[in-house]
Amino acid sequence: MLVTAGALSIAAAAYQAPQGALSPAALEATKIEKVKENLYMITGSSPANRDSFSGGNTAVFITDTGVVLVDTKLAGWGQVILDKVKTVTNKPITTIINTHTHGDHTGSNSFFSPTVDIVAHENTKTNMEKMDAFKGENAKFLPKRTFKDKLTLGSGRNEIDLYYFGRGHTNGDSWIVFPALRVMHTGDMFAWKDAPTLDANNGGSGVEYAATIGKALSTVKNVDTLIVGHSPLRTIPELREYQQFMTDFVEAARQAKTAGKSVDDAAASINLNAKYKGYDNQRYKAALQVVYNELK
Repeated sequence: MLVTAGALSIAAAAYQAPQGALSPAALEATKIEKVKENLYMITGSSPANRDSFSGGNTAVFITDTGVVLVDTKLAGWGQVILDKVKTVTNKPITTIINTHTHGDHTGSNSFFSPTVDIVAHENTKTNMEKMDAFKGENAKFLPKRTFKDKLTLGSGRNEIDLYYFGRGHTNGDSWIVFPALRVMHTGDMFAWKDAPTLDANNGGSGVEYAATIGKALSTVKNVDTLIVGHSPLRTIPELREYQQFMTDFVEAARQAKTAGKSVDDAAASINLNAKYKGYDNQRYKAALQVVYNELK
């Protein structure tokens, strides 16, 4: 990916898929954990933890006919994913769903057979087409199926519902729901308890972020467990809290900009940790720059 300097410079490292040997720390940190019956999570990590970074959390859903993966981590992690899957099932991988375009979630698409069905939002496919990783021969690992607002795969206990609720992390973030299990994969729309990475080059928006989460909360019912982008399992109340955090974050940015503060000054002065226990503020500056740009 090509990213502009400034707002996305901190985030850029997360999208550069390292080649070569995988670090022992990253391999040690990558586990497969049971979420619900026939649903597992292959753990990812935060881009801040460079020594153990493998990419985002990968969901493994075992259906009657095969395995559905949600996100494929960084390039070079395909064999690790496959090895982890083989510890819980011998069924073949038939489908990959990419929650969004970034290389830490799409990087190992090309490891799997070209016959695997790859699914994503239509905007995500457009964004992926701009990536060097999917040029030339690798174009066959782009999504084969896309959707605009909602797509349902399978039925009954095998059903997976894909939703698009609007801009946030990018302009193509899919929310993946396993209704029979009451689980939703949020991708990086809820990655960690801190300011999000806002990829303006791929249509992301801080100003619209809270409203997009609100649409997810009002539309998707009967879910109690969340697989998120880069941290442990979360709950719906935590997502609701994150929506309020983003509302407060954008309002704080608006007030700082109105007061004439620079992005650096705003990042130094805004701290929501007292209200939001367990949150961090390490990612404020890059997110504030994107919000400032939107408020012009």
